[in-house]
Amino acid sequence: MTIVLFDGVCNLCNSTVLFLIQHDGKNNLHFAAQQTDAGKNIMQQHAILAENKSVILIKNELVFYKSDAVIEIAKLLTGWPRILKYTKLVPKFLRDGIYNLIAKNRYSIFGIRTTCMTPSNSNRERFIM
Repeated sequence: MTIVLFDGVCNLCNSTVLFLIQHDGKNNLHFAAQQTDAGKNIMQQHAILAENKSVILIKNELVFYKSDAVIEIAKLLTGWPRILKYTKLVPKFLRDGIYNLIAKNRYSIFGIRTTCMTPSNSNRERFIM
């Protein structure tokens, strides 16, 4: 199972999850908010520190963070978003620098929720609860 761990109270992160669901034609991706019990358990199983500042991808028991996670996710998508896999050509320090800048300011720019998002009935099977 390929799992995307995301910040469940971040509006940008929640919108990104909905975008990923829309462009994941083969339903490869499953999702868990880092703040939920399921998310915390997954993080503990893979020795991931709680940080809520990075999207985390677990694919084939390998853990990817920040821009590396974005690139690996892009490889699984259909349509134009697959082009993001080519950001691998950009040096990692630049990719992660941009990622860190967005992550640092995401609450002030995009807002924050008081609770984690609740998946719709049509997407519920994609979420690990």
